[in-house]
Amino acid sequence: MKKFVIALALSFVAVVLGAQPRQGKVQVILVPDHADALYQVGQQVNMKVTTLHCGLPLEGVNVKYEVSEDLMEPHISEEVTLKGYEGKIQAGTMKKPGFLRVKATVEYEGERYIVRSTVGFEPEKLRPVSVMPDDFDEFWKKSVAKLEKVKLDPKMELLEERCTDDVDVYHISYGNIKGSRMYGVLTVPKEEGKYPAILRFPGAGVGPKGGDIAHARKGVIVLELGIHGIPVNLEGSIYEDLGSGILSWYPEDNLNDPEKYYYHRVFLGAVQGIDFLQSLPQCNGIVGTFGGSQGGTLSIVTSRLDPRIKATVAYFPAMCDHEGYIHGRAGGWPHMFKNQANRTDEYIRTARYYDVSNFARGLKAPVCYLYGYNDITCAPTTTCATYNVIPAPKQVIIGENIGHWTYPEQMNALWEWIISTLKSSEL
Repeated sequence: MKKFVIALALSFVAVVLGAQPRQGKVQVILVPDHADALYQVGQQVNMKVTTLHCGLPLEGVNVKYEVSEDLMEPHISEEVTLKGYEGKIQAGTMKKPGFLRVKATVEYEGERYIVRSTVGFEPEKLRPVSVMPDDFDEFWKKSVAKLEKVKLDPKMELLEERCTDDVDVYHISYGNIKGSRMYGVLTVPKEEGKYPAILRFPGAGVGPKGGDIAHARKGVIVLELGIHGIPVNLEGSIYEDLGSGILSWYPEDNLNDPEKYYYHRVFLGAVQGIDFLQSLPQCNGIVGTFGGSQGGTLSIVTSRLDPRIKATVAYFPAMCDHEGYIHGRAGGWPHMFKNQANRTDEYIRTARYYDVSNFARGLKAPVCYLYGYNDITCAPTTTCATYNVIPAPKQVIIGENIGHWTYPEQMNALWEWIISTLKSSEL
């Protein structure tokens, strides 16, 4: 359980900050023999492995390595001794579309250094294996209709200590189903005028929200939303207690019932966020969605459930192709079906109504998407397969060496795309 909570926290930090892993004193570098890291099914993969110590060649090192298909158990475990400071790893091939990963480990002066390199085999041919229920659209149409009986009841508290000369910051909340509320931090440009708005969704975990002043300064309203129905401006220790207590395993809470599953309230609360934003006098009615990991899930889901969304950014979305594990390949975060005990008819049935790949099939608004080959949280097998079934106008940024993080340049590109797309949209 502690490991799960820590993983959630790290995922949240990586999504929000786009943080790259810290570079160690020793670097292990894997370079595939295809410059684009792409192969045809049946082609052999060879990788060059190099080690550096403080940027200089480290000679004669033993490198242990494992080869596996994406998130599957290793099928090759070998060791190579570098001749000089280079060695060769024969990683084999794949007989079907997907991703092959090499994990290399070097031990030096009592420390262990690990690096992964992943290559794709005809990834454009990947498709989700999760089943779409026959009544998928009907189920969600009826669910969204519940919001018609919910009073928006918006509440806004100006956070004067966070406001700047050009941006106002508010802690907000609004009504959701079953008497619950959604909370977030809203940032609004102070200059008089009408602006497009962005629903910004969080990665997994439990924590406060600070507000997105930087992007509000670029002429958009941003609502940084929380999902747990609790204020997002409390003391940090409260979130730590919740994250290690009642909310420690929320992604599987009530997975036996589609209408009681944890994310049912969350998905509908996200849709209700559009009403909140469009109720603001400063909003021009144009709304987009933005998020990574769990936030990528919510970005795609909200866009599918409500045609008012004009642009969608999703990077390495979670909850894609849950049933992958049942079919012998990677499944989506939170990986509930990696555990065979969870593969019950009830759990599988519920998961299908919440599988992002099923939402992606019906997207209509333009999409800007990002995923990384080395992601072991939201596996590329799942995120790539989901991207492939999006029928809407779309573009993708691929990070061949990124895991569950982004380079600053990539994050900037996502923000530039959604802001420019929304500003050029017409109601």
